[in-house]
Amino acid sequence: MSTVVIEGGPTAPGSARLRPRGELVYGCTGPLAETLAALPAGTRRIELDMSGVTFMDTAGLQFLDVLYDHARRHGVAVETGNWNDQPRRILELAGRGDAGVAEPAPQASPVSLERAERLRVLQEEIDQLRHAIASRPVIDQARGILMATHGCSSEDAWAILREASQLSNTKLRLVAAALTEGAQPDGPPPPEPVRTALRTALSRHTG
Repeated sequence: MSTVVIEGGPTAPGSARLRPRGELVYGCTGPLAETLAALPAGTRRIELDMSGVTFMDTAGLQFLDVLYDHARRHGVAVETGNWNDQPRRILELAGRGDAGVAEPAPQASPVSLERAERLRVLQEEIDQLRHAIASRPVIDQARGILMATHGCSSEDAWAILREASQLSNTKLRLVAAALTEGAQPDGPPPPEPVRTALRTALSRHTG
């Protein structure tokens, strides 16, 4: 199932207004290509209202390249607007500017190589963001356990988890998961390196 739906269509002779809705991730270019192919042959202006796009990764840049390629081949003027904050941030990091539509650089040119590196870094940032969002619930649970058990503040609980992660050389979410599981009835205790690191961090932040 596609993560994006494209609504709208011709609004006047020669013009069309399209409203993508959803996420511009892998697979988003197919619905756009189908929508563009279905527009009347005389369409010379396309306006994209991007207010319904809630998330975008580097596949969204491919989405815009499909749009640009259609515009170039058919002599169509394109305008995009109403970008939400997260997609706009991706455009800025990718050097696309506010409009989000720019001619792809020639293959193997210094500009294209710079863009490729920028996209690689950008995709890493997106992956880290998604991972952080997925890890947030268990980390929040672990912070709550530390606050309830040791009477520390939310900031101290965060510092304890982070320091225990560094001392034990264990990812933060794994430290949080071990602490949360150990707090359950008959739950397994955290691994010894994590227990030792937690004790050390607790002594520093709770006195």
